[in-house]
Amino acid sequence: MTPSVLRTSPPRRVLFSTLAALGVALSLTLTGCGAREAAPESTFVLIDGSKATTADLKGKVTLVNFWATTCVSCVKEMPALVATYKKYQPQGFETLAVAMEYDPPAWVLNFAQTRQLPFKVALDNTGEIAKAWGDVKLTPTTYLVDKQGRIVKRYVGEPDMSALHKLIEELLAQA
Repeated sequence: MTPSVLRTSPPRRVLFSTLAALGVALSLTLTGCGAREAAPESTFVLIDGSKATTADLKGKVTLVNFWATTCVSCVKEMPALVATYKKYQPQGFETLAVAMEYDPPAWVLNFAQTRQLPFKVALDNTGEIAKAWGDVKLTPTTYLVDKQGRIVKRYVGEPDMSALHKLIEELLAQA
């Protein structure tokens, strides 16, 4: 092997894919220097044919979850997301599950109906929403957005649900 080969590290995408496959959640706080990044302006086409926008989410603490029906970790975490939604929805919490571009719409619809998902489910048929939200490629990738529409945290892989609940409670308590 040449010295240059020894020094190269795997691309981040491969590393993150490997970690996600192993069930390791990466939690990234997006609060650099006290400023939070605004959630991208997006229009979500929901499986019932209606639309929602990023602006519609303002005033609520929102979990935006990028997922796929073929993603084992996504399917595994879905009951916890349902329970989280049911626990905090009466306090102004919203969840939006965004199915990836490669996920067949019929599969997404079937999944949402058979599991009676109580929150909004959107189809990202073009991949533009995933691209706008940081070029999401790995699932699950989840964003927590505050009442002002700013991204507070991003999780790649399954989040630690107790820590997520604590953060949701803190954000719900804020004006």
